[in-house]
Amino acid sequence: MSSKPLYLTDELYAYLVEHGSRPDQVVRDLIDETQSTMGSAAGMQIAPDQAAFLTMMTRITGVRHAVEVGTFTGLSSLSIARGLPSGGRLVCCDVSEEYTSVARRYWDRAGVADRIELRLGPAADTLRAMPTEPHIDLAFIDADKVSYPIYWAEIVSRTRPGGVILVDNVLRGGRVLQPDQEDDKAIAQFNEEVLGDDRVDAVMLPIADGLTPARRR
Repeated sequence: MSSKPLYLTDELYAYLVEHGSRPDQVVRDLIDETQSTMGSAAGMQIAPDQAAFLTMMTRITGVRHAVEVGTFTGLSSLSIARGLPSGGRLVCCDVSEEYTSVARRYWDRAGVADRIELRLGPAADTLRAMPTEPHIDLAFIDADKVSYPIYWAEIVSRTRPGGVILVDNVLRGGRVLQPDQEDDKAIAQFNEEVLGDDRVDAVMLPIADGLTPARRR
């Protein structure tokens, strides 16, 4: 007999966040600023439970070389950077000076700016310019959905055996079941691609809007 996850009411979700690693003042202020100043774009920010999950994953997998595709105002990069050991590095790929200027302020405030390298420009170009040998310990993909297959292709080949790739928004609010918009169709097709990729072992988790961790074989 199997069971599916509980439906998370607002109250139950608040309980979930409160009973994990709680957001500190830096994270709370970043969330508040993003929500109050970014309008509808604020929905691109990861959830607090995802932030705690990213830090934990970075720590327990011994990450030294991390890559992020899609930085926005910096909550995910801040979370990954906090999990890095001394000498660890995170390369962030984004195209927006406006959004990432917020991220930079919070990286400085959290004391992790020295661990992060921001590369502005198309992420596909940034990834292709990286060394081709497997060197990535952890990657987080959370950018334009149509380009997920491109990012995946460039990252998987550069991920070391045992390295982890985390892909966000793989459920699209449930619309992957009957996709009719371009982004939803792209993610539904991408999910099938990951399922059939024999270079990785993957599992889809009901965290926020769906998160797929994939381990490089």
